[in-house]
Amino acid sequence: MAARTGQDELTDEAAPPAAPRSRGGIAAAVSVFGELMITAGVVLGLFVAYSLWWTNVVADHEAGKQAETVRDRWAGGPGELDTKDGVGFLHVPAMNNGEVLVKKGTATGTLNDGVAGYYTDPVKSALPSDEKGNFALAAHRDGHGAKFHNIDKLKNGDAIVFETKDTWYVYKVFKSLPETSKYNVDVLAAVPEEAGVDGPGRYITLTTCTPVFTSTYRYVVWGELERTEKVDRDRTPPAELTE
Repeated sequence: MAARTGQDELTDEAAPPAAPRSRGGIAAAVSVFGELMITAGVVLGLFVAYSLWWTNVVADHEAGKQAETVRDRWAGGPGELDTKDGVGFLHVPAMNNGEVLVKKGTATGTLNDGVAGYYTDPVKSALPSDEKGNFALAAHRDGHGAKFHNIDKLKNGDAIVFETKDTWYVYKVFKSLPETSKYNVDVLAAVPEEAGVDGPGRYITLTTCTPVFTSTYRYVVWGELERTEKVDRDRTPPAELTE
């Protein structure tokens, strides 16, 4: 057998440490990947907090300012029913959402202020004061005030009250549609046949996104006007809002 040379001994001694260096590289890669995942989780958490909490805070603050503007205008005497400031306030006890200012239009920029809007496109909504028609509204379900978050709590017979400067409009829920295409404009029709009606009336329609945290479909609730009450000097609310 040939004698081992010094070079052979150096080679043999250097070989074993190669494996630990390989394992160390894998461990470092895993560590970096883990840190990236943690960072991604933190960023995602912050985004969720922003979307579902902070946008609500900002929207509620803005909605409060806009509502105060409308209340001040009403205190100043008669005014136009439909102005850029808002047409009135929606009260839905079953949704536990307080009073919701209703403005013209359903553009994202409008609804992001924590208000509801009545449709002008693709279907033109009626107003509560109209003799016939469908007062069709939209609002966010999550984030930006989430005024229709609890729309699924509404049941047949529940009250939906709309307040204008001079009149309380008291509607009663008679039909819900938990899921439909966001392109289904028939639910906004003056005679919403999908609600099971076949003739003109004085209807109200509430629409919002569904499922929760998505905008894949639309949730729809219909009500029909039961009665109106004139607003008195003290703005005494209907019994449905004091029960």
